[in-house]
This record gives sequence, C-alpha cells and structure tokens, in this order.
Amino acid sequence: MSVLRMNGLQARLGGRAVLRHIELDVGEAEVVGVIGPNGAGKSTLLRVAAGLQRFDTGQLCLMGETLSAGRTPSNVIRKRLARLVAYLPQDQACHWPLSVERVVSLARLPHLSPWQRLGHTDRAALRHALQRMDLWSLRERALDTLSGGERARALLARALAVEPHLLLADEPLAGLDPEHQLIVMQALREQRERGTSSVLSIHDLSLAARYCDRLLAMDRGELVASGAPGEVLTVDLIRRIFKVDARISHDQGLTEIFYLGLHTPTATADARTP
Repeated sequence: MSVLRMNGLQARLGGRAVLRHIELDVGEAEVVGVIGPNGAGKSTLLRVAAGLQRFDTGQLCLMGETLSAGRTPSNVIRKRLARLVAYLPQDQACHWPLSVERVVSLARLPHLSPWQRLGHTDRAALRHALQRMDLWSLRERALDTLSGGERARALLARALAVEPHLLLADEPLAGLDPEHQLIVMQALREQRERGTSSVLSIHDLSLAARYCDRLLAMDRGELVASGAPGEVLTVDLIRRIFKVDARISHDQGLTEIFYLGLHTPTATADARTP
C-alpha cells in the first residue's frame, strides 16, 4: 500500500516552477532520503507532500486521501491526516516558555476528543519519544532554555510522539552533533520496524547511504534519480548535481562519501555550455 504517491505533480511559487513532473511512490515501512543541492526543491516537495502547500497540476494521494491541485485539504481530511502524518519543518522558530514534556505532549492532541486528558497510551508514546531522542533528563526544562540542537530533538520527539504512519522531516539532522545524528537515524530505522515510513531531506550522503532504504535525488525541481543508495550515489551524479568531485568507499558494508574538491569543468565543457 502506498502512503504517499505523486503523479505528474508540478508546483509554482512566485511564478517560478519549483517542482516539475514529480513521479513518486512511497510504500509502507520504508526510509526514503531526499538529496540534492540547496534550492533543488526538497523542502517544497515535503511541504506539498504534507498537504501544507498547494500544487498546480498532477495528482497527490496521501494516506489514501486524494488531494486536489490548486486547493487546500478540507478540515475533515486535515483532522484525519493529523493522526496519521507528522511533518517536521526546517528551522522551525520555537521559543515557547513551556516544558519540553508539555511541548512534546501536544503531539497527542489529534488523538484526543475535546477536553480529554492524556491516557496511558498517550503517556507511553510521550515517554518513548522523549527517551528515544535522549531528552528524558531534560523533560522539565523550558524549551526556550535549550540549545539549538536540543530544541531540534524536542521538535522531532514531538513528531515521533504522534506515532504517525508517515513522517515527513525536513533536514532533521541539521545542528545535531554526531552522536545525536546517529540516534535520529537509528530511531527512524526502528520506526520502520513498527510500520512507519519516513521521508527526510538529508545532506550527509554517507548517513543517507547507510540508513535509507531508497534515495531520491533532486535538482532544479526535478527528480533526477531514484533507487537504492548504491544505485543513486555515483561519482557522476554527485559531480553533476552538487558540483564537487568525490570518491566513494565501500568498507565492511558501509558506504562513505569523500569530497575531493569543487568540480572545475574543462574548457571544452565550458565551450559547449549555452
């Protein structure tokens, strides 16, 4: 079953095409990484996938709900999707003087009726998310007293506490130290074992190769490659979309990407460029 499907989807922003002819199908229980340079359309893809940004043409099916081009989802659809889909935006400004535990607990609101208190299931989801993001000891701290990396983990914990069928995360590793980058990626793999699919934009190609089941490579609003990490991550693709020369090493089942320097086109290639 598809949890997210796009067919011929196109979107414009400020009169400029930001997504072009997107064909995408995400199944149950998989981790999909979206890679590409800045401005490639990764954030827009995730916002459209979450039903938060309109698209102009094509089809979008999210958790069995068909969303129409040029229109925002109805309130009925939004309420249903709020229980099934969690979206983590990039660089979300969050300076609330609330405790970490309180902020993360807000994730359970879509599962509650008006005035209903958190139940055993809700508290178990809350505790699991806090512990998995290494925040249990910080749960009583005010969110606005945390470091940037700690706040980022708190907001990801809130997304996990939804217990979504689909998690859409825009650069969830940004601002995290190596330990917590690994914690986050391991958590997404664990969520997969529970049946959750994750689609995340990611710049660390080595971690993408290690933890993602599938990669989508974007450039200038288009999907230019899709498949297993070993199929997508080639020296040629890295040179073409990131404009850097790289070496790819495979050792003991791990893939590492080493950047050798900026790619300098030859004079001949320059001459062919219109």
